[in-house]
Amino acid sequence: MMRMKFPKRYVIVLLTFICTNVCYIERVGFSIAYTAAADAIGVNQATKGIILSMFYYGYVISQVPGGFAAQRIGGRRVLLLSFVLWSLICGLIPLDPNRVTILVLSRLFVGVAQGFIFPAIHTVLAQWVPPQERSRSVSLTTSGMYLGAACGMLFIPSMVKHMGTQSVFFVEAVLGAAWCILWFKFSSEPTRTDLPKVAMPKVASRDMIKPQAGGVVPPRTVKIPWRRIIFSLPVWAILINNFTFHYALYVLMNWLPTYFELGLQLSLEDMGSSKMLPYFNMFIFSNIGGVVADYLVTRRILSVTNTRKILNTIGFVVSAFALMALPLFSTPSGTVTCSAISLGFLALGRAGFAVNHIDIAPKFAGIVMGVSNTAGTLAGIVGVGLTGSILEAAKASNKDLTSSETWSTVFSVPAYLCIFSSFVFLIFSTGEKIFE
Repeated sequence: MMRMKFPKRYVIVLLTFICTNVCYIERVGFSIAYTAAADAIGVNQATKGIILSMFYYGYVISQVPGGFAAQRIGGRRVLLLSFVLWSLICGLIPLDPNRVTILVLSRLFVGVAQGFIFPAIHTVLAQWVPPQERSRSVSLTTSGMYLGAACGMLFIPSMVKHMGTQSVFFVEAVLGAAWCILWFKFSSEPTRTDLPKVAMPKVASRDMIKPQAGGVVPPRTVKIPWRRIIFSLPVWAILINNFTFHYALYVLMNWLPTYFELGLQLSLEDMGSSKMLPYFNMFIFSNIGGVVADYLVTRRILSVTNTRKILNTIGFVVSAFALMALPLFSTPSGTVTCSAISLGFLALGRAGFAVNHIDIAPKFAGIVMGVSNTAGTLAGIVGVGLTGSILEAAKASNKDLTSSETWSTVFSVPAYLCIFSSFVFLIFSTGEKIFE
């Protein structure tokens, strides 16, 4: 009996999906575990904001170096090293809100280690995945983040309640170690015999079937066009949208538990499975966006440029209105629905700006992603910290943290950013390759 050969690129995409899944279990897990530990000893909201944002200070440091390292030594090695480092930190460093210095340093170094991941992933996907599979491959990979966040929201509150906060970090370390074993065993650097032989007679152009656009290994000694990257308007369109996406995502990821606890007077444990709906919605919409984008491009219904612009605009604008509506609801179901719509359509928008790195610079996808994700990480520093300051200022002004007015300020900032960013992407983005 003939055995069907499973394309290696599918294995790579599946492993990168698991990679992002585990990373976001770690991020959501820390947010929930630290919030529980900090609230137990009366840590104020501003201090919580500083600790929660410390991850992003480390994360921002390693974005561009991550892209450079992936370009030079290969995304496979960089991913493995990153996972080993952050898993060790989670396994060895205790969670104690009273030991602020150790907590700050551990979150900083976890951020540094995880900062190498997404530039390395984009380098790997640019090498392995042909153009007509890019949207769904990138969308599937990044949807792992949201499934990881959903799993974290579903299981970790119960784990914290019944097994203590430290159990979260032990589980995260085990998951990280398990992924390292899978990646080491089943991944590899692509060779020319690994590259997909794709026939697209109705839709392929010469540019689409050039080797470098379909996934060959780019020369690691090639000169990186830093000046052109920095002054490219399409790169800035990606950068601004990456900032906005992560501002909205990180504010909701880090502060939604606090909003449920203070704004709605409801514990995460009491919410059951509904608390995972916003992130599960992201998982679904991210993959819908990828499939729709590839369908529109390969069927020549729309150009790559128009496909990216339309999906990005729909995603960000709908998300903005949902964010504005979120604090108007005083019920858990209304809040969960609004946050699910907002995050779901944000994820749909990733089929616009997030895949665009590989469209415009397939050889330098890791570098461009590193630059872009630096902006996204700054959003975590600004958004998470600013939200804590807003809440603490409201408290100092004797405003009730259960008030919709206080939380309206928190959610309006990312909403207006979404609208602004969608216009920037409409005007300046392109789906054409601009970096050879």
